[in-house]
Amino acid sequence: MYIKAFIVGGLICVIGQLLIDKTKFTPARILVLFVVAGCVLGALGLYAPLAEFAGAGATVPLPGFGYALYKGAAEEIDRSGFLGVLTGGLKAASAGIAAAVCGSFLAALCFNPKEKE
Repeated sequence: MYIKAFIVGGLICVIGQLLIDKTKFTPARILVLFVVAGCVLGALGLYAPLAEFAGAGATVPLPGFGYALYKGAAEEIDRSGFLGVLTGGLKAASAGIAAAVCGSFLAALCFNPKEKE
């Protein structure tokens, strides 16, 4: 299981590195591309088998975040109707969002950021 997660997560990172090295995309655009790719692959039914196969190797990287947003929105649409489009993704990804906000806050307290010159 660990080897599968390592290989799939590593391949996702390799794709990101290739996008950085071979294109003129900014890191922010690559981030958005990965999240949107996770949503689209989830909607097409392609990301669920990958997540089942690789576990954390597919659910922890950025496409996994996009997949979690899609999956939460799809489940909430079934329960609440159209309002689920707005609430479902945020409910499903709230733990990751909270961890990112708290981690960023702690990093800001520990380090003295400087502007680029």
